[in-house]
Parts: sequence; C-alpha cells; structure tokens
Amino acid sequence: MIRNVVGSVLALAGATAAVWSPFRAWYDGRHGRDYAVDELFTGITDATADVLGSILLPFAFAALLTLVGVVLRSRLLVALAGIVVLGFTVFWMVRVGQAEGSLVVSGDGEGLGDGVANAFGGGVLLLIGALVMPGRKSHAHRVDRPDRHHRPTHPKPDGPPVSPDTPEGSPGTPEGSPGTPEAPNRHPQASTPYAATRTFDVPTPDPERENPPPKG
Repeated sequence: MIRNVVGSVLALAGATAAVWSPFRAWYDGRHGRDYAVDELFTGITDATADVLGSILLPFAFAALLTLVGVVLRSRLLVALAGIVVLGFTVFWMVRVGQAEGSLVVSGDGEGLGDGVANAFGGGVLLLIGALVMPGRKSHAHRVDRPDRHHRPTHPKPDGPPVSPDTPEGSPGTPEGSPGTPEAPNRHPQASTPYAATRTFDVPTPDPERENPPPKG
C-alpha cells in the first residue's frame, strides 16, 4: 500500500513537471511551446507554433497515460509515459543540435534552459514511480483436482464395499473377498442364502409291526 502511494506521487509529480516544461525556456530563451511537433521530423525553424501543435502535445499525452496508469495501478502505462517524455526530449535535443551546430549550456539565459531540465526530471520521476509501484496483483483461484491414483471402490454382491487399502485378513473383510486368501472361488453373482439349511428326521412306517406274522 505504501509503495503504491509513493509510486503514484512520484508519477504524478513527473507528469506535472513534463507538462509544465514547455512553458519554460528550452533554448536561448525560446519556450518549448514555440517548437512545433512536426519540426522534430522535418527540422527546427524559427516559426512559432500553436500551443496544441507544439511539443506540449506528446507531454500531455504522457500525462494522460500517467493518470490512467495510476488509477489502474499499471506500471506499464506509467513507464510508457516516462519513455514518451524522455524520448521526445532527446529527439528535440538532436534536432536543435543539428540546427544550431552544437548545444550550449550556460547560466546567462543562453543555450539549454530550465524547461529541458524539467522535461528530463519529469521523465526520470515517471520511470522511478513505475519501479516503485507494486502493480496489480492477480488473484489465483485454487481448483481441487481429483486424485489420479485413487481407485474407486465398487460394492460386492457378497457384502459391503472393500477398500483397496484394507490389509489381507483384517477384521471386517467379508468372506470370499479378494483380501482373504482362503476364500473359495465363487460365482460373481452368488449370494448368501437368506437362512441356513436345516434337516428333520421323518419316521418311516415299519410293515412288520403293523402286520405281525401269524403265530404257528
């Protein structure tokens, strides 16, 4: 949270410095808003450009990227804004050096002015703010996957289902299950009868007792 606040403050300060820089002197007392954007591609001239068509335009675009990046907590957008500011500043220095023959830095108002320093400082602050910001954190959703090594148990016709982890000969293993080595080979569809078979003694008639032989 603290890193996000510090990074956002640095990024906003850098964007402010970049937007303010065209209203300061860039070279020989000439303000940055007097340089047209298209002159960076065609060559620097002495013509005065409109404010909306000056070098302020890319800096304003960089400030817009900074605002969106701070709201969305996007380090990429903030870093891109810093690259835009530094890129156009360096490109302007190359074009002015080609037009003037050399770049002069002096403290009497000639040569490079404080507007260039503001632009450079704003771009550096934007990059530092992008590095300090933690960015958005992705929330990962955990999905429980079924165990591939788990073997489902199926109920047996002779009793309750037998777990594959049940050791052989352990209590609770029904007779005739695969865990018992003494189980006889029975048909898979065979089942235990409802009641045990019982035998009864039925008396048979004795013909000699019923019809005794005549006495002689």
